[in-house]
Amino acid sequence: MDLAAAPPALLHRRHLHVAGDWVDPAEGETVPVENPATGDIIGQVPAGTPADVDRAVAAARAAFPDWAATDPAERAAHLGRLHTALALRAREITRTIALELGAPLKLAGRVQTGLPLTVLRSMVELAADPPAEETIGNSLVVREPVGVVGAITPWNYPLHQVVAKVAPALAAGCTVVLKPSELTPLTAYLLFDAITEAGLPAGVVNLVPGTGPVVGEALAGHPDVDLVSFTGSTATGRRIAHLAADRIARVALELGGKSANLILADADLATAVKAGVGNALLNSGQTCTAWTRMLVHRDRYAEALDLIAAAVAAYRLGDPFDPDTRLGPLVSAAQAERVRGHVDRALADGARLVAGGPGAPLPPRGHFVAPTVLADVHPDSALAQEEVFGPVLAVIPFADTDEAVAIANNSRYGLAGAVWSADEERALAVARRLRTGQVDVNGGAFNPLAPFGGYRQSGLGRELGRYGVEEFTEVKAIQR
Repeated sequence: MDLAAAPPALLHRRHLHVAGDWVDPAEGETVPVENPATGDIIGQVPAGTPADVDRAVAAARAAFPDWAATDPAERAAHLGRLHTALALRAREITRTIALELGAPLKLAGRVQTGLPLTVLRSMVELAADPPAEETIGNSLVVREPVGVVGAITPWNYPLHQVVAKVAPALAAGCTVVLKPSELTPLTAYLLFDAITEAGLPAGVVNLVPGTGPVVGEALAGHPDVDLVSFTGSTATGRRIAHLAADRIARVALELGGKSANLILADADLATAVKAGVGNALLNSGQTCTAWTRMLVHRDRYAEALDLIAAAVAAYRLGDPFDPDTRLGPLVSAAQAERVRGHVDRALADGARLVAGGPGAPLPPRGHFVAPTVLADVHPDSALAQEEVFGPVLAVIPFADTDEAVAIANNSRYGLAGAVWSADEERALAVARRLRTGQVDVNGGAFNPLAPFGGYRQSGLGRELGRYGVEEFTEVKAIQR
């Protein structure tokens, strides 16, 4: 099926997935799904209710004892079948993400679809090899699944963020109730089509779409949910933490970021700038780990601005299904307006416009924002401190390494970052000084087996790899 030309009726999904079946929601309200590249409504999904959450959590609770007791090799086999079923849908997933998120096809295929398949494959192997028991004196220390997991996921990576929670939770022996973002829910339905085909036991994974204030709150505050795993804004994460704290439940939070990209004086400037611009504009800037602050040594600052402007000029805005498009729309009109507001404020605060900005040409339809570069940004300004979540890059000069590190750490966030230097040992030493959950040195590749998460208001806990599985476990000491 050519999803780009599909009539909206083909993208309507009318059911929840509870206890292994597609079931009717408790009420008939729906949530529209928009194509952000055109503003057209392309489908709808049920607007779940607290009653729907109750039913899904009850199904997950009923399925938990058997799934937790399932042999790890058998759990791994289930995940392997899910990987196969999901991989067969890769093209459909790619095109659905291009439709409901606006991601250009190349990005939607390589990152939005390819990365979660890689993560799911890694969880197959980890499920078969659970954490080893440990003997400490007369105690046997074991890890056990935490129980029922409420997974609340964002719109910016609608498959990856789901797989990064669901797959390790299942590998650990937990059962799950998923609430995907109401802005990009159609991709989650393709995952549950694959779950149905793979034959996972009834109730092990359940789907309740809907809005955050209704379904998300009901899930986060539910007395039978043992752990809430959330990815999204710091403000919403704070609300979820409060709801969970009221009943002393655990949370895993992957929240906002304002990551710094430190380009030291001896760095390969052309390479560092090209990679930095690409990272900042990835997914139209709608990435929590985006290096949205580029810190450049004063001796190379003017040269860097010229390179940045040239790099940004190569990013063509347009239809996600056009192979020449490198930058799609933002996910919604509200998000686009919010990003424009950040740019306007930065200009009012004295930042210098290098590229893009309010007068840049845009496609005639859709929620587009031109890739924008602002120089001479003060480290304490709103643009340097607040998460924009759009294609906006702040460029900040520094005099020496100590000042660069101080600027980088001048943030309430601490999710990601980068360091560039001709001297790798020097770059590693600087990376160790950054108060952030992950740092790339000289363009180091993303590692889906490494722990992912942040410091400070960027969140609590870790995802991916062995650390991601352990996040969904409890530790027990047995004395003998």
